[in-house]
Amino acid sequence: MEKIPMTPGGYAALEAELKTLKSVERPAIIKAIAEAREHGDLSENAEYHSAREKQSFIEGRVKELEGVLGLAEVIDPAKLSGTIKFGATVTLVDEDTDQEKTWKIVGEHEANVEKGLLNIKSPIARALIGKDEGDSVEVRTPGGEKSYEVLKIVYA
Repeated sequence: MEKIPMTPGGYAALEAELKTLKSVERPAIIKAIAEAREHGDLSENAEYHSAREKQSFIEGRVKELEGVLGLAEVIDPAKLSGTIKFGATVTLVDEDTDQEKTWKIVGEHEANVEKGLLNIKSPIARALIGKDEGDSVEVRTPGGEKSYEVLKIVYA
């Protein structure tokens, strides 16, 4: 199987979610199912069916997280330098609007555009890989062609 690149922070967040699911959520849902069973007829017991559905979701997420963490290749950006690669925090300026944006290039399981965490497989991240400060980057986005200039690359 292919390794999944991940920052130390992304790995820790997924590990914490897995621990919470196993030590808090799983026992709570088992208790909720037991309580719902005590109410008698399960065919018309909405609490029971809701709890079973939540249990199914929790177990699926546990398996998914265990799989992702098992394949994770933790890459510490602080040990990197040079051109843009995984883990880089990149400040760009839109050449049309002069608007600055800063993104950190991370693995797909920790990506969150609202928080400035860009999936390494995204069109912008793929266009940035290998570029250096001062380079111009053309990116084909769903909204059309965009041109950016790389202002700063930081590995922290």
